[in-house]
Amino acid sequence: MTEELISYLRNFVTEDRFELFRKTAKERTRYLTIVLEDIFQPHNASAVLRSCDCFGVQDVHIIENENKYTVNPDVALGASKWLSLYKYNSEKNNTLQTIKILKNKGYRIIATTPHVNDVNLENFDITKGKFALMFGSELPGLSDIALENADAFLKIPMFGFTESFNISVSAAIILHHLTLKLRQSDIDFKINDSEQREIILEWLKKSIKKSDTIISEFIKNK
Repeated sequence: MTEELISYLRNFVTEDRFELFRKTAKERTRYLTIVLEDIFQPHNASAVLRSCDCFGVQDVHIIENENKYTVNPDVALGASKWLSLYKYNSEKNNTLQTIKILKNKGYRIIATTPHVNDVNLENFDITKGKFALMFGSELPGLSDIALENADAFLKIPMFGFTESFNISVSAAIILHHLTLKLRQSDIDFKINDSEQREIILEWLKKSIKKSDTIISEFIKNK
């Protein structure tokens, strides 16, 4: 059905746009994913999404314990439309639930924070399997639960007086470095054909006005 829907819905967008969808989907990855814990500043939240889209990271996991995740459209520039966002907010504390879900999917949990056992960004080993990079809120950083359940710790080497980068800057630096390493490696890090089709279908739905009605009519007349 996915293939049939794509073949039908592509008639409602330009050929150039559909080819852009296909080209972009081929470059998407789930080998690396992002986890944001209690980010409350819309500017930072939006900038991280924009970086994920630019570097081809498809999935973003959003933990809402104390703060609701909001996006500034002027900063995100529609990036959230092209990403798969997963929000965790049903529990009093959703961090452990999120970590368990990701570990069950085979992800290593990497806390992006200085730690006694941390590794510098340039030395991080991408060959040990897929990984989830956790970023904490702007002031307190990652929670104790996140730190206690992390599999490894990652930091960006710094040589100035300031102790840390802004979270959106940190995410951009780390994503640039690690996605570049992935693209230069022999790792099969891109999503498979089936996942590409699912994503293209979602992009088509979001790009076409009244797509739900169009799909319903298609299924009814099929």
